[in-house]
Amino acid sequence: MIMESSTEYIKFFAALLAIVNPVGAIPIFINLTSGLNEIERKGVCRISALATGLILVVVLFTGEMVLRFFGITIASFRVGGGILILLMSLSMLHAQISRVRQTKEEALASEERDSIAVVPLATPLLAGPGAISTVILYAQRQSTVGYYLILASEIALLALLIWFLFRLAPFIANLLGTTGINVVTRLMGLVMAAVGVEFIANGLRQLFPVLAG
Repeated sequence: MIMESSTEYIKFFAALLAIVNPVGAIPIFINLTSGLNEIERKGVCRISALATGLILVVVLFTGEMVLRFFGITIASFRVGGGILILLMSLSMLHAQISRVRQTKEEALASEERDSIAVVPLATPLLAGPGAISTVILYAQRQSTVGYYLILASEIALLALLIWFLFRLAPFIANLLGTTGINVVTRLMGLVMAAVGVEFIANGLRQLFPVLAG
């Protein structure tokens, strides 16, 4: 499927924003950086945003090759990725972080690490399995240089947004409170659920053409 309008690019950014959900990650960011001074906290903001962007850009340019290497069809990956995103969305609808993104063991281990900007903030919390699956599935839709550059630009914009939100994390947490952040997380979970269902439906239509009518 070839993206023919700017609407599809907007859908990609909206889906990625919902899955990464930087607002929902703010309480975790505050908790992990509670023992840091202002300069160190700014460094974590910068590195986590940069690492998230780099991970997703690398996936954008190499994801399809990895699928071919393992002999996985795009249709099968659509169904699998859609199921993964749908499961993650169910946790977000309950205002929880999915265990697909971070297990309890990883959360406990992160408290003992000297550097938490890349792990667990950038991955698996932000650039986790759901975000990686979404980037791969959109990347295979077209192979032109311009198309990849637009997607890479949107990922860079998302990284900039992550940096901005993390810099304002204490203010946003005080402004929204726990209830406000949970509401945002639930809304993002609803968008994620729709994205997951769409991926599954498209994948099933490719695997079983009879379903397409």
